[in-house]
Amino acid sequence: MATLIIYYSQGGTTELVAKTLAQNLRADMVRIHDLKNREGFKNRLFASINAFRENKTDIVPARVDLTNYDTVIFGTPTWAGNPTPAILTIIDRCNLTGKDVMLFATMDNNRGDTNIERLEEKVKMRGARVIESFAIATKGKGPEKLVTDTEAIIEMKDLKMYTR
Repeated sequence: MATLIIYYSQGGTTELVAKTLAQNLRADMVRIHDLKNREGFKNRLFASINAFRENKTDIVPARVDLTNYDTVIFGTPTWAGNPTPAILTIIDRCNLTGKDVMLFATMDNNRGDTNIERLEEKVKMRGARVIESFAIATKGKGPEKLVTDTEAIIEMKDLKMYTR
């Protein structure tokens, strides 16, 4: 079973979680880049509004070929309690029929569960079967703690059984 992690990360936290997952689960990775400027207070405010409204955005890569993957993992930060526009955009462009999907969200506060719930709805509408999901709190944690927390989730949820 080949596994692919598709993630969006603005500040690097979600990327660190994705890389930790990739190393432990022997998964390939694709980082989605949002072409809109999301830096600065005003742009972050609009980014949160875009996430709340589930607006789509221009992304690179525009599409991801999932043909050679049985399991797909989507990862996103939590913005206004929702997935980022970049992840919502790529999910809407993927054929997930027959795919096993895992979902993860990073969060500064306690709104990651609503993010996961919305991601589950979106991927199921695209034909996926959600096999696992988790939200990971990031506020005040350094890189070492994030890696340790991610590895603990991998062990606790036995995520290795779903991959190669």
